[in-house]
Parts: sequence; C-alpha cells; structure tokens
Amino acid sequence: MTTTTAPGTDSATPAVRAGWIAATALAPMVWGTTYIVTTHLLPPGHPVFAALMRTLPAGLIALVIARQLPRGDWWWKSLVLGGLNMGAFFPLLFVAAQRLPGGVAATLGAVQPIVIAFLAVVILHEKLSGWRLLWGVVGMVGVGLVVLGPEAALDPLGVMAGLAGAVSMGTGVVLTKKWGRPANVSAVGLAGWQLTAAGLILLLPALAIDGIPAGIDAAALAGYAWLGLVGALLTYTIWFAGIRHLPVTPTALLGLLSPLTAAALGALIAGEALTAIQLVGFATALIALASGQLPPPIRRKDNA
Repeated sequence: MTTTTAPGTDSATPAVRAGWIAATALAPMVWGTTYIVTTHLLPPGHPVFAALMRTLPAGLIALVIARQLPRGDWWWKSLVLGGLNMGAFFPLLFVAAQRLPGGVAATLGAVQPIVIAFLAVVILHEKLSGWRLLWGVVGMVGVGLVVLGPEAALDPLGVMAGLAGAVSMGTGVVLTKKWGRPANVSAVGLAGWQLTAAGLILLLPALAIDGIPAGIDAAALAGYAWLGLVGALLTYTIWFAGIRHLPVTPTALLGLLSPLTAAALGALIAGEALTAIQLVGFATALIALASGQLPPPIRRKDNA
C-alpha cells in the first residue's frame, strides 16, 4: 500500500508550525492526567488490565469511525507500532511507577527526547543536533527538580522498566515518522490500528496476570473512559498528526509537559505544595521545551 511521506516542515510558515506545536502539546498534557486518574478513580493493583482498557475499546471505536483496516505491510507495521507505542510502553510505565517513587519514574520518562535524538540519527539518518540534545538534557534536569524528592530510592528493576519504556515509545515515535501514514488513511485510522494492535497484545496478559477487578464502580468506568477515549484515542490521533507535520526531535520535547502536568495536578487536586526548587524546575523545563522548538543558531564565520 502506498505510504505518504511527511509534509516538508521547512516550508511551513511560522504560524502554521506554531499551530501544530500548540495542538500536539495537548497530547502530553492529557497524558499527564494519567497518574491522578489512576490513583483516584481506578481499582488498585490491576495495571495491565488498565492498559488493556486504555487501548482495545478505544482502538475498536476508532476502527468504526475510520472504517479502514490495514492493507499490505501495514498489518505488521501497525502491530510493531502499536506494540512499541502502547502495548509494551504502558505495562513498563506501570512497573516503573509501582517500583519507583513517582518522581524517579517521571524523570526516567523525561529521558525520551534524548533517546529520540539518537534514534533519529540511526533510523531517519538525521544529523545529530547538539542544540536539541542540549535542551533535552536541560529539560530532563528541570523535570527532575520538579518531581524528585528525598525519598527517591532506586530500584534496579524499576529503573530498567522506566528506561525500557522510554526506549520503546521513542522507537515507536521515530518509526511513526519514518513510515509516515498510508495514503487516504486518517490520523484516527492510524491511531485505531495501533490501539487495537496494542489491545490484542495486552488481552491475554491482562486476563491472566490481573484478571477483571472486582467492584468496578461508576468512578472506575469514568476513569477508564477518560484514559481510553481522551487519553488514548483523542491524544494519539493528535500526536500522530503532529509527528507527521513536525520534526520528530523537537516534538519529543513536548513530552516534558506530561510530568509537569502531573505535578501541577498534584498541587491543585491532591494539595501537594510546590517548593521554590520545584518552581525553578518548572521554569527550566518549560524554557527547554520552548527553546528546543527553535532552529539551532547559525554560526557566523568571522571575516579574516
């Protein structure tokens, strides 16, 4: 099946590109609600089942909306992308969150822009941008200042899961950019293929490992609906459209908004006070995120 290439981002006007950046930023901001929704609404101790509920129902709904199934090599590409972006990423994220303090898990997730910068060199054959790599490191430091605390103990398995999750989704993001989107297929359709594939991957492990939680009440149903319909179907549709229109490495920096949103919601809803150091971290991460969207400065050669 013919695959469309990503539109050239260099020819886009600053206003158009700013619009895509603002729209794409909504996805990680919504992802930042996952922790507060999970802890306040969902039954505890069923992370794989929660991942299943976040993917399969939303994927099936997207298929109904798009009325398109994969063709040709997009069957296996959808399986690969769904496995990397969601099927493997969600359980690894839950393992990291369970075995590590939330701040450590969030900081490990903030490594993703750096991972993507190197993967773009290997997979997309892009030149390594020291400018954006710098802001990726600064952003990770900023997130660390926001979310790390004195209780930040390091569990080896949790650290490995957190890093593996960053690599998993980072690889999925870069491959999404490389493979583009099939001709005449909407962003909803592409998201539906991947969500359905991830759900099918998670189906047996979720039932075998977690089972169906007892006592799923109205609050839990609302939480599953939010994570699936808004936190997966809507956000991944926006995210994949943004990846198609924007350079992949600076787009990855938008992911810093996820732990920042989670920390902000913790302060607003859970009453978690933010210290001066955390506020400095917020500002540092936002500066890194914004600066990473700008093109590298042009070095002028001094005239002899």
